[in-house]
Amino acid sequence: MVKKLLHTRYRVQDLEKTITFYTDVLGLQEVRRHTSGRGSQLVFLKAPGSDEEIEICKFDGSGPIVVGPDLTHLAFEVDDLEEFAKHAAAKGYPLSDGPHSTNGGRIAFIDAPEGYEVELIERGKK
Repeated sequence: MVKKLLHTRYRVQDLEKTITFYTDVLGLQEVRRHTSGRGSQLVFLKAPGSDEEIEICKFDGSGPIVVGPDLTHLAFEVDDLEEFAKHAAAKGYPLSDGPHSTNGGRIAFIDAPEGYEVELIERGKK
């Protein structure tokens, strides 16, 4: 039986550009990096306050990367969506959709390098 979620993997072609996006734009922390036994370059990232990690993988031996629309995305909570949007746009990553009102909060989306979509969630004030 499964105990808990450990990580999600995204394969990329430009490892350093992707890591820069997740650390400089989103503020994730690089936890570790290494090369696997089969030659994959792996970097593990973590959001402050989360136990789960994101594994960014560069492995040219797997062939081209095709990111399908609406296939998958990561979602992160932010304190202030407007402030985050200003910060991200200043780094060259404007919002790709939103913000939209939801049940007491707001959501928006931003595109990571190589086409992966990231959802940003601002929860309603209690």
